Amino acid sequence: MLTFLLNPENLESLTFQYPNWYLIFCVLAGVIGALLLYFRDDTFKDQASWFRYALGTLRFLSIGLIALLLLEPLLKSLITETKKPIVVIAQDVSESIGNEFSEEQRTEYQGIVENLKSQLEEKYEVRTYGFGSEVREGLSFEFKDKVSDVSEMVQSVYDNYSNQNLGAVILASDGIYNKGSNPLYTGSKLAVPIYTVALGDTTPKRDLLIKRVFNNKIVYLGDKFSIQLDIAAINSTASKTNLTISKIDGDQVRKLKDIPININKNAFFNTQEVILDAEQPGVQRFRLSLSKIPGEVTTSNNTKDIFIDVLDARQKILILANAPHPDISAIKQTLEKAKNYEVSTDYIGNLKQNLNNFDFVIMHQLPSISNSASTVLAALDKKRMPRLYIGGMQTDYNALNGLQPFISSKTNNKNTNDVQATVATNFNLFTISEEVRNGLPKFAPLTSPFGDFEEVGNGQTLLYQKISKVETKYPLLTMGESNGTRIGVLNAEGIYKWRLFDFLQNKNHDIFEEVLSKTVQYLSLKEDKRKFRVSHSKNIYNENEPIIFDAELYNENFELINDPDATVTLTNSSGKSFPFTFNKSGRTYSQNVGIFPVGNYTYKGMVMSAGQKLDYNGQFSVQPVQLEGFETTANHGMLKLLAEQSGGNLLYLNQLASLPTMLEEQGTVKPVIYNTSKTRSIINLRWLFFGLFLLLGLEWFLRRFYGSY
Repeated sequence: MLTFLLNPENLESLTFQYPNWYLIFCVLAGVIGALLLYFRDDTFKDQASWFRYALGTLRFLSIGLIALLLLEPLLKSLITETKKPIVVIAQDVSESIGNEFSEEQRTEYQGIVENLKSQLEEKYEVRTYGFGSEVREGLSFEFKDKVSDVSEMVQSVYDNYSNQNLGAVILASDGIYNKGSNPLYTGSKLAVPIYTVALGDTTPKRDLLIKRVFNNKIVYLGDKFSIQLDIAAINSTASKTNLTISKIDGDQVRKLKDIPININKNAFFNTQEVILDAEQPGVQRFRLSLSKIPGEVTTSNNTKDIFIDVLDARQKILILANAPHPDISAIKQTLEKAKNYEVSTDYIGNLKQNLNNFDFVIMHQLPSISNSASTVLAALDKKRMPRLYIGGMQTDYNALNGLQPFISSKTNNKNTNDVQATVATNFNLFTISEEVRNGLPKFAPLTSPFGDFEEVGNGQTLLYQKISKVETKYPLLTMGESNGTRIGVLNAEGIYKWRLFDFLQNKNHDIFEEVLSKTVQYLSLKEDKRKFRVSHSKNIYNENEPIIFDAELYNENFELINDPDATVTLTNSSGKSFPFTFNKSGRTYSQNVGIFPVGNYTYKGMVMSAGQKLDYNGQFSVQPVQLEGFETTANHGMLKLLAEQSGGNLLYLNQLASLPTMLEEQGTVKPVIYNTSKTRSIINLRWLFFGLFLLLGLEWFLRRFYGSY
């Protein structure tokens, strides 16, 4: 390979892909071509001798150049580019920053930051961001975000610039963060100095606040529920306040309780628990407020509104057993974890419960050999109550065969099999996690009567029996729907061993609870037969999150369609309406209605389908986000640690003007030179084509002009 440096300044070089002695053949080709044409040629004998030599030279250059191109020469260029270092300016735009600024101070601060940006842009590539509830590009001085997430800002810088020439990060904040992880953990990832700009006031002010509130998001109608709140006071000794609990219904505020509180020290902390009654269904709004104390710096954190969804749809489940059994306790403990289940137990020999009060029944070893439970079964059939049969050694399988259409069994209940479970691959009534598919087959075996079990009818089997090491097609857990009633059959007892084994292996009951809860959820679910349905993700939203509605429309064959236009109208507690038209997505509807103010709302979805007006009603609430008012003292200590661990400095507003000089003196923020190598085939150069064309054209012209061809 032979390389010629053509342009030392631009670092361009010509490289041949063949040995350099191949150039001799190019020269010889040119010489031979010229000699053959002009050495003994008498065509131009009347011309001057130099003329023939000139023509020979043109032919030599043309042939030599063509031969040279056959060696596939490459032109390599080394491009040098200098990039400025990147400096990121990140501004906290949460409410706690704005609370410390007057309008005049805000304007002055904006001028300081923008002037700093202009100075830095002379030597650096400056990128600006605002952060609070989320990270946004560009500087903002509105300070309206309800939360502050410093770690997300640092993580965003790492994600976007860790592989670039990042020189420094300038982060302006008061050090208060109420979302995300500790910024010190995230900041350790960055290999560049962070210069923190300390905003806010670190002086503890006289303040009274509701620091935290703990309450259930969902309670059930008629229950009592607890609200626990932490009350703190700073520099407020020898003061008195009243804790007032009120219920808000539209514009009406009804006081429920009033609790006096004495503040007996400067660093005061007290926990209060309030017990209330869930008196009416729906989302209920409660207000917790502390009366103002003399000299208090702010009262915005004295009040906290909470929303509680009071449900009247709790499903009542009866576990009806032939006799006491460990399975009963395992089932009851698992189902009671779900807030929407109320579980009772009873025994067939001394039945005290009224079946009409229940929505779902688990029949444990019923009908049994000793008790046919015919009266109970007749009542369940009349009410079309969904149920789960759990079989065992006391079960009368001949009677059970006639009570459900999904399995057929032949057993004499004298011998048993120890059976493990294998998960069916084609089951589609609900989804099962990979943890269940992989973990359940390893669980301790259950006890099943010896005999033949066969799938019949249109049920679906979730679990099959594995006897010893043989995977059979004997159904272990089968379920389906018959005459509008959902029925499940488990052909074994001893599922309490699954719960114990799950905890022994995994230190939790997740696998057992998933199988049981999803089975009961499917069997007890009341199917919605409405052709038009509107849904949203939850009943209580934060005031800073968008609300998204989805809708489905079914035709007479219960096939999804979205041909007609559908609408949804939101109404607030004052009666003001907000209409929206659904967007069509695939075969369904969807609409993001955006962010709404704090309050209670109802909605009504409507659509015209096949000449029929269909509607769907519901409600939701929007609760305030008050995190920024819980902390009024700036945390400059965190900012100092964040700066020091990265090699930066903590700066105050009067030191910002010196920051450009500080960056320059530190010497770590430097431009980076990037060298890029570009290779081109020389045969693609246009000027080379025109040069070769000129040589051949000039020779042809001279020969023609002087009488040859």
